[in-house]
Amino acid sequence: MGRSRRTLPEELLLLALDPATGTTAQPQSLDLGLAGAQLVELALAGRIAPDGDRIAVVMARPTGDPTLDSALELLRRRGSPVRAVHWIGGPRLGLRQTYLSHLERCGMVHAVAGQMCGVLPTTRYQATESVICREIRSRLDSAIRTGVPPDPRTAALAALAHAVGLGKHLYPGNEGRSSRSRLRDLIRHDPMGGLVAHAVMDVQNGVAAQPRRGPAPGGRPQSAVPMQSQPQLQSQAQSRRDGMARLAAH
Repeated sequence: MGRSRRTLPEELLLLALDPATGTTAQPQSLDLGLAGAQLVELALAGRIAPDGDRIAVVMARPTGDPTLDSALELLRRRGSPVRAVHWIGGPRLGLRQTYLSHLERCGMVHAVAGQMCGVLPTTRYQATESVICREIRSRLDSAIRTGVPPDPRTAALAALAHAVGLGKHLYPGNEGRSSRSRLRDLIRHDPMGGLVAHAVMDVQNGVAAQPRRGPAPGGRPQSAVPMQSQPQLQSQAQSRRDGMARLAAH
């Protein structure tokens, strides 16, 4: 994989980087988004493909990107297709820092050491390649402004940006409401990006453990109804018995 193009995890991270504070917006959901962005990048590289709501390895040959290849190898070791929601919801300790360090080595960001409350050491990151950052943002803005279906890479980036909650970071306030709405709508333009983005949102909503049903009318697979706990079921059963007893008494 050539390095003339930034990968989707790198682009997503650069979008999330706040130039004023040097921190990343939506850090917790961003970790999920980066794991999802890896899947989309591997799909664009022809290494994996969607199989329903699962991800299957179709070519195990390395891409040349160490971080992506590590994810590809983990997927290969599974031996069978894995549900996207389970993959994204799995432990991804240090993934954001891995990409920040990578961008620093590439000269894309500059690490600035500091302290919190004068005691705790902190590190902030300032983007140094403003031209590339503007190009990434311009692709999103153009897709939102023109309404022309974007290329799969830009559509997937928009879907992931929406899924991790970057809409309010990129298009804040009431004036950005229509842009946030159009950002959300771009999710339908790339099947893989849409699958992964919905998986990211499902993990955040706590439905990762539930299997999916068939496709909904709008094209998105429906999440199964959450299973009720045993105490809930017992309570409902008792209520039904009490109701029947009252009817019998009359």
